[in-house]
Amino acid sequence: MRITDLLSPQSIELGVKVASKAEAIEKLVSLHDAAGNLADVQKYREAILARESQGTTAIGEGMAIPHAKTDAVAHPALAAITVPGGVDYEAPDGKSSNLVFMIAAPPEGDVHLEVLARLMTMLMDLDFRQKLLGASDVQAFLDAIDEKEREKFGEEEAEDEVPAAAPAAASSAPDEGRIRVLGVTACPTGIAHTYMAAEALEQQGEKMGVSIKVETNGSGGAKNVLTADEIKACDGIIVAADKNVEMARFDGKPVYITKVANGINKPEELINKVIGGEAPIYHHSGSADAAAADESAEGESAGRQVYKHLMEGVSHMLPFVVAGGIFIALAFLIDTIAGAPQDSSFGTATPASAWFKAIGGVSFGFMLAILGGYIGQSIADRPGLLVGFVGGALAAAGNTFADPAATAGVSAGFLGALLAGFAGGYFMKWFEKLCENIPHSLEGMKPILLYPLVGLAFIGLFMCAVNPLMILINQGITDFLNGLGDAKILLGILLGGMMAIDMGGPINKAAYLFGTAAITTGNYDMMAAVMIGGMVPPLALALATTFFKDRWTEGELKSGPVNYIMGLSFITEGAIPYAAADPLRVIPSCVVGSALAGAISMASGCTLMAPHGGIFVFAVVGNWPMYLVALAAGAVAAALLLRILKKPAEK
Repeated sequence: MRITDLLSPQSIELGVKVASKAEAIEKLVSLHDAAGNLADVQKYREAILARESQGTTAIGEGMAIPHAKTDAVAHPALAAITVPGGVDYEAPDGKSSNLVFMIAAPPEGDVHLEVLARLMTMLMDLDFRQKLLGASDVQAFLDAIDEKEREKFGEEEAEDEVPAAAPAAASSAPDEGRIRVLGVTACPTGIAHTYMAAEALEQQGEKMGVSIKVETNGSGGAKNVLTADEIKACDGIIVAADKNVEMARFDGKPVYITKVANGINKPEELINKVIGGEAPIYHHSGSADAAAADESAEGESAGRQVYKHLMEGVSHMLPFVVAGGIFIALAFLIDTIAGAPQDSSFGTATPASAWFKAIGGVSFGFMLAILGGYIGQSIADRPGLLVGFVGGALAAAGNTFADPAATAGVSAGFLGALLAGFAGGYFMKWFEKLCENIPHSLEGMKPILLYPLVGLAFIGLFMCAVNPLMILINQGITDFLNGLGDAKILLGILLGGMMAIDMGGPINKAAYLFGTAAITTGNYDMMAAVMIGGMVPPLALALATTFFKDRWTEGELKSGPVNYIMGLSFITEGAIPYAAADPLRVIPSCVVGSALAGAISMASGCTLMAPHGGIFVFAVVGNWPMYLVALAAGAVAAALLLRILKKPAEK
């Protein structure tokens, strides 16, 4: 297999004019679709956007390589455009991108990934890029790729023998028979940036006369793996990675950790830091340290880091809440159907309901411990896990110095677990640094004795001290919400509208977390407003593309029906491509519709114990007929606003 096997004339377009990153993505997705490379266009588009949400795939120097590895891909393929006028793809060097390749990779198989890795290394050659940009037609574009591939890699020996993208040997500069600098590159997807960073480092090492070897941690596994002897003999190691890599092997060596983009854009600076003695000595703490834990935070605001830690906890907590909440709701539904009296035994009046209630309660009971535990682990890695777990459990139980056994049974709630996760995580991170200089003979005791013992003592004292205050705050919030009365409609408007503002972004997540936290205090109406607010945008766009076809492009019309399924499944992100293409009209329309749905839901007393599921959990929604009315009203209102605000699309 060669690079040209992954390209077809139908998937290449030269001299394209696009005004934004969103338009460039849409153009490339449509080229993949036209070439028959995709099994599910909308799902592939979502995978591309999900990868972009982790950070731009622009490389700099005029290149961008969006990519996704998903089962929405029919077969491995490439699409490419040249943009003579350039497009702002949020490149790290601030330059416009004028050469954009989009990779479509299926989840299985490795051969095509090796071929794609070849392309990444070839694109590091400026002359090659200029030849592609200057191609007179599609065939000249393909010929330039084929010529460069044959020049760099030679003829294919056999279909199953694909040379690795990065040279296996170090640069030829002799240095007493040893390799001076080692490197490891990795990106979340392991397709593009991984190999480009490796190629950039090796090219720069050759220019500088510095012997270098780089290990790539790509989707096909680690290639060009560093040996123990090489690590022992080298001057230092560069880890340019945006995901976890194996770090224990580097204990005691100078290691400079940075993000993968710096491996591509700043190879000379990184090599100089190692050979100049600026790389700090790495001490492995028994945790899976990686670039993401240290230097990948370069340039990130404190707020962004806190948000990432919070989302790590929430993502692990949600399965327990969703499954447990649905089981508990099913218990109430069974007793309702059975005609059981709504007294203290409601939800356990029949054997079936009692079983669902018990199992759901166990799952639900893990929620706060899971939340605190994984926030702690996100901050301090494995040493933070125990501290966060125990802190979350202490918050749930409400232990205090006055009531160590928590016999009162008053919980510090969601806020207490959040505090436990962050306080425990940052304490353990500080304590790890404090222990960096203890005797090497005691290293083995740190992860199994010292960290757990000190961490448990800290979190026990801390939570017993702060729980009384957190209990008061938690109770105060509960009393305030219970006392809102008719004013809850305003809260429904606010929560519903927030779900549509950034459709999966920080504002959306803030509203979602508020609804989830309210469940823990027994306020189920806010979660109902939150979920319906998130269901409206994709449904509104599905309706608008069905009934107002003159307002949309052919690509948008083709993707519209998929949003019926996404909206009914509470997947707000289905509306993102439309919002990105026309934010000034799409977002306000969706916000109005979601706010209306949230208001009707709250005014009608609709409740929801399960923080996800969409229409599939409507059976356990309190007052579900009015919930359907609220959903329909919000979606129709937003669709009508889109009809009014959107201008007819240019065909």
